[in-house]
Amino acid sequence: MELTTDANLALLILRVVVGLTLAAHGWNKFTGGGKIPGTGRWFDSIGMRPGRLNAYLAASTELGAGLLLAVGLLHSLAAAGVIGVMTVAGWTSHRSNGFFIIKEGWEYVFVLAAMSLVTAILGPGSWSVDDALGIADDLNGMTGLWIALLVGVGGGVVQMLTFYRPSSVARGD
Repeated sequence: MELTTDANLALLILRVVVGLTLAAHGWNKFTGGGKIPGTGRWFDSIGMRPGRLNAYLAASTELGAGLLLAVGLLHSLAAAGVIGVMTVAGWTSHRSNGFFIIKEGWEYVFVLAAMSLVTAILGPGSWSVDDALGIADDLNGMTGLWIALLVGVGGGVVQMLTFYRPSSVARGD
């Protein structure tokens, strides 16, 4: 699909903002505050066990998928990575707090996932690495939607089925 200059600019801005925002979260898990050990302890506390392994998985996915989305490389898979990590975050950490982020709700993770899904449907645009490689039109539209949803949500669900073991105290039982 041939996009206008305005549409290519809009996709570039959307990809870069969402991608670099997510990459910053991943980078912070590696380098900020408690680094991976601290993030691992927090993951243990919310039931993602073993916490340290899940901290590495989350940080790597956020950093990698975020950078890939920003530059438009393997775009549908990058969007799937964003959706996957947001699915896990939304379920494990935010769902019980309601919608609004000011109350630690799921608003933020939902918006990042939705914006990533939009880019998977529209494709990365002409100003992307995928376009430079000649693969930008291969995995967008309905194909991009299904890749992003099935791989993203499916990957998040598989991760939670494998690792999510909240204690009754963490669940409020």
